[in-house]
Amino acid sequence: MRNLNNLPEIILKSKSVGHPIDFKWNNKKMEMFLDPLEGNEELENILSQISHKACMGLTAALLEWISWRFTGYSTSANDIQKRIEALWCSVRDSHETDPLLFDTDLDMSDSGSVDGPLWVALMNVRMIDVRYRKGSYFLQSELIGLVLLARYITPKKKSFDKWFNATVAALLNSYPCAYNSKDVDQSDESIYDSSTETVICREFFFDSKFHYTPAACEIALDNFIKNLNHKANPFLHLSQKAS
Repeated sequence: MRNLNNLPEIILKSKSVGHPIDFKWNNKKMEMFLDPLEGNEELENILSQISHKACMGLTAALLEWISWRFTGYSTSANDIQKRIEALWCSVRDSHETDPLLFDTDLDMSDSGSVDGPLWVALMNVRMIDVRYRKGSYFLQSELIGLVLLARYITPKKKSFDKWFNATVAALLNSYPCAYNSKDVDQSDESIYDSSTETVICREFFFDSKFHYTPAACEIALDNFIKNLNHKANPFLHLSQKAS
């Protein structure tokens, strides 16, 4: 998992690593991040304008941000990194990964200021993964809770806001959604095929020196996947070419 051992500079600047867990956590907070649609219409509208593969990349980046915040506080880091790896593989091809099932029996603690946010993060990621595999036209709305959670637990919120706003602007420019969500069947029964969308890579989110082109993203993503130990990750079943 050496791909994810490189701490992004922006996360370091946000004081997310090693900072005391000093935020409040209770059932009300949990519900706010699990069911965040009300009151976040502006964020929902912005996210709805981003392509599906870009949203999966943003999901991986946000989960990594959250993972770094709890470094040293939780023993779940290994499992979370495997899920992040799987998300990046799904960006290239969801058929190379298995569904990111999580706590179907509610065995993991969902209380406390460490286990609680991690449980919510992984549950949100699970639902994003479900919608991505389904081809839901409303995939983007599932990201709202993950965005709000990552910001809430970040000590220097201005650093998160600067990163997130710049990232979203870049995504809107380079990875616009192929459809207008307002024109979609609201029953959520229609299926969108995102397989032909342009892929995105981790460097797009965390490397300020990365020069974006679609080809550069494809190369970077392929290099990331080639460096994975797919035999150690139960969510992966990569092709021979990728292994």
